[in-house]
Amino acid sequence: MEVFKIKKIRFVIPKGSLEKDTMDLLKQAGYSLVGTDRSYRPLINDPEIELKILRPQEIPNLIAQDAHDIGISGIDWTEESGVIDEVEDILDLEYGKVELVVAVPRDWDDVKSFSDLLKKFLNKNKPVRIFTELIATTKKYIMNNPVYKQKFQDKVPEIITPWSRNGENPQVKIILSFGATEAKPPEDAEAIIDLTATGKTIEENKLKIIDSLVSSTARLLANRNALKDPWKKGKIQDIKMILKGVVEARKKLHIFMNIKNENLPKMLKELPALKRPTISPLSGIEGWSAINTIIPKDTFMKLMPILRKYAQGIVIHEPRQIIPSEEEE
Repeated sequence: MEVFKIKKIRFVIPKGSLEKDTMDLLKQAGYSLVGTDRSYRPLINDPEIELKILRPQEIPNLIAQDAHDIGISGIDWTEESGVIDEVEDILDLEYGKVELVVAVPRDWDDVKSFSDLLKKFLNKNKPVRIFTELIATTKKYIMNNPVYKQKFQDKVPEIITPWSRNGENPQVKIILSFGATEAKPPEDAEAIIDLTATGKTIEENKLKIIDSLVSSTARLLANRNALKDPWKKGKIQDIKMILKGVVEARKKLHIFMNIKNENLPKMLKELPALKRPTISPLSGIEGWSAINTIIPKDTFMKLMPILRKYAQGIVIHEPRQIIPSEEEE
């Protein structure tokens, strides 16, 4: 007897800084996970998904190498991995917002840009040491700087890790950081290039931001070979639409209200809607209607004056998901 084998999508999700927000996203999307506290291979309530949890730094490369079909990681690590052109960035999940910034000691009033930093130390024949976790992105940024290009042309900065030392230019050193990056200047580094969500930790360590390299959010990434397989492509589209439904719902409010018919034109003139509001007569109450609509969350406070003036029995819900039609994709 032939055993029927269920087709599966290999889905890798991030551990660490993106973990909680990713779990919240999946839960709101209707997915239920079991074993996340003790296993890197939790069970999920979709038999067509095989789930694995890994560090976000590893995920883009593994997707590019066909180890997984889809995954969630920051666009910062996708660029750092050098696979930005090898994977499909199919959905901005709009959480995990960070910036990759350059920071130096706050009291260096003469340093307002990375070019200023290079001039300050290179003119004194002193090396510039930069600590970072994102070596490739930092190298590209430094080598594109006009002051660096003028002085060193295409020479690669010295890159220092515990297991290797390479590069041609010891006057500018990129040093791999293993955390506590903000603590390095000024004794151990002239600058850091680090990810920050608010800039608060940088400020608390008496540093200042002088430039920004990359703005990043969590993204749903797909393997290009998986997208060539008709079944996998369809399943990936389903997952994308389910998650996009959560992303869109988080920006909307679902409003129900009662209103006198004579005030309907005034309300409809001011009321934004996902498409057009649903209007139906109130049962047993002459001259009144009910409005059912979805509005952008950030417009609710602006609408309060007109809602207060014309509406009654206002009920507000935060929708769990708003699934777009295929035509809107």
